Amino acid sequence: MKASPEAQLRLLELADIDAELGRIDHRRRGLPQHGELARLEARDAELRDSVAALTAQISDLRREQGKAEADVEQVRSRIDRDRQRLDGGMVSSPRELENLQSEVASLQRRQSDLEEVVLDVMERFEAGQAGLAEATAESAQLGTDLTTVAAARDAALAELAEQSAKAEDRRIEVTATLPADLLDLYDKLRTQHGGVGAAALRHRSCQGCNLTMNTVDLNTIRAAPDDEVLRCEECRRILVRTADSGL
Repeated sequence: MKASPEAQLRLLELADIDAELGRIDHRRRGLPQHGELARLEARDAELRDSVAALTAQISDLRREQGKAEADVEQVRSRIDRDRQRLDGGMVSSPRELENLQSEVASLQRRQSDLEEVVLDVMERFEAGQAGLAEATAESAQLGTDLTTVAAARDAALAELAEQSAKAEDRRIEVTATLPADLLDLYDKLRTQHGGVGAAALRHRSCQGCNLTMNTVDLNTIRAAPDDEVLRCEECRRILVRTADSGL
């Protein structure tokens, strides 16, 4: 393939632009905000599940507490009625009196047990409310953090998009000056070699693979016409001769 030395040198300019575009894309994909947002969003999902579970738990405990308190009140009422009968002298039979006293004692034990249940439910209810308040507060802070990090990410992406657009404009300008066949070869090699389709020959070394040319290769390059498009024998990229090639 033939191409003017000027066109070949422009390939190096194009390669620099493509390298810049690659770096921009790498920074875009590697923004720290991406990982931070993923972490925050995962925690946000955990908190939503926690808030839902705690809300349901508190609702159940509220019903459980109401039932336990009602049971206590029912037992207390029965104790009060029995005591009124005892204190009012409404029981004359010694056997009936003994049975009524035994029932009061049994009801008092039952009341004590039920009051323990009420206290246990109240403690769990208060713990649930504290947990819900903590999860809700963290969720609110998380919402603020998500907004802040998302804004930072969007600002960084916007800046990178601007840099990319400028580089793309320069790329269009450069490619417009290149022969179609030379550009096609460059783009093909760029795809095959990690985004680098052309490399400079500097100080007898290919800047694409860092291969130092041997005497035979250097003699072949010296003998080639200036408009001959050369390829590195090692990496097969387009090898562009420069003023400091060392020939």
